[in-house]
Amino acid sequence: MASLMLPLLPVYASVEDVGLLPTPPMGFNNWARFECDLNETLFTKTAESMVSRGLLAAGYNRLNLDDCWMQTSRSDNGSLQWNTTLFPHGIPWLANYAHQHGFHLGIYEDAGNATCGGYPGSYRHEEQDAETFASWGIDYLKLDGCNVFAEEGRLLRDEYRVRYHQWHEIFSRMSPPLIFSESAPAYFSTDATDWARVMDWIPFYGELARHSDDVLVYSGAGSAWDSIMVNYDYQVQVARYQQPGYYNDPDFLIPDHPGLTDDEKKSHFALWASFGAPLIISAYIPDLPDTVIDFLTNKDLITVDQDPLAQQATLVSRDDRFDVLTRSLSNGDRLLTVLNRGNNTANTSISLARLGLDSKCQYSARDLWTGTKSTITDSVQVNLDSHATSVLRITPPRHCKTTPTGTVFNTASGKCLTASHNVGFEVCNAADDQVWKVSGLGSKFTLHPLSDSSKCLSASKKGSLSLVPCEGGPGTIWSHYLTGHLKNTVGGCLDASGQSASTGACDLDIAGQIFGLPSGVKLATGLR
Repeated sequence: MASLMLPLLPVYASVEDVGLLPTPPMGFNNWARFECDLNETLFTKTAESMVSRGLLAAGYNRLNLDDCWMQTSRSDNGSLQWNTTLFPHGIPWLANYAHQHGFHLGIYEDAGNATCGGYPGSYRHEEQDAETFASWGIDYLKLDGCNVFAEEGRLLRDEYRVRYHQWHEIFSRMSPPLIFSESAPAYFSTDATDWARVMDWIPFYGELARHSDDVLVYSGAGSAWDSIMVNYDYQVQVARYQQPGYYNDPDFLIPDHPGLTDDEKKSHFALWASFGAPLIISAYIPDLPDTVIDFLTNKDLITVDQDPLAQQATLVSRDDRFDVLTRSLSNGDRLLTVLNRGNNTANTSISLARLGLDSKCQYSARDLWTGTKSTITDSVQVNLDSHATSVLRITPPRHCKTTPTGTVFNTASGKCLTASHNVGFEVCNAADDQVWKVSGLGSKFTLHPLSDSSKCLSASKKGSLSLVPCEGGPGTIWSHYLTGHLKNTVGGCLDASGQSASTGACDLDIAGQIFGLPSGVKLATGLR
């Protein structure tokens, strides 16, 4: 059984200072659009266009260089060197240019022996490279994870932790520190337990982290929409890690990709904004159509993305057509985001109860695409074309409370906890018996299915699950942890590994014990 000794909440960014990056970053990166075809002119033209087309004013204030900016070898004293053909004026000049135009400049390196493109990695040059970047005027580092090999006696996931922790320590001693974007989790995304265990330490070291595959590059083969949906599905699994100062990063926005429809481009942006994710554009901005600039600068959606509560939208329900997501905003408003994942136009109805709202109250709502205002008394009706997304900002009366509500799902299987006759995990189908209301104070709570709110999920000492009247018995009290474990005060940790759901001894290396819950659930500390 794996040890359960892990860092405890509160989660801190790399220098224990939420103020370093109080909201998710916005800006430009060359990789998905241009890969290694980057140069000084690309960045100066991009900056000029971002200013003239309103992107800088909308909040996109970062210019980030990705791989291939450097020479193929270090200098005689071991320091990194920029490619003088690509950057004839030099990186310090480009940083100064960026600052003069209102931008920050970020850069790319790798924790391994070499970058993904084969250029010098930072292994055993970490301190020197950090000092070099700072001296050039860089304030943001994306640290990739290619070519990392485990030292003798270490698991590979532990080797990544050692190397990223070293950077964390270096930045902690710097004044000012660099914003630290970590790519380590992406190298473990195909193994549910290794991936989760890497994610457990990631928020303690940096401000944001790439957790999954690269989004499809402009010249890549395959479906750009499918690529976006892969990263979207990973993002849904990691909501519990996000809070002010640390942000889950599902990779770049690709609004000029030729494989995307207009609805898909808009959905990509709306979903990332609903997640409170970094909004880093990888496109040739001077040639973007005005219609694309219009949605990228949508003030209402950017306000949602930059909301200081930094709560990530989570699943209310899922079936073979619609994903329904919700989150709370810092002023008490509730966000409703609906994605039509199906291939045809379809409609759906979402009750107030599913959004954690009181059906006895009347709510005002604003469509964040059109600005249209409406009043909601019992449910929201949505009609969407294939791969389109609706986003509503719902304002409750002051006396009406919001309760965390949504799916409880196993992140490895994707199956939803279902309050059927025999409580278990089934393919998500958006039925009321798969939507759970989380009630309680602090990190101890009960779980009520929407299909019968008088009943609570209960575990016995032997590990069996059942629905019982909600009378406060110890078997009905649960806690959720940063590790994803859902622990009962009587029966141990919920486990979806077997033929039927049960509880048992908590184990970090059992993927069936890792769960996603609705946003707004306070995490417990000290899992043992």
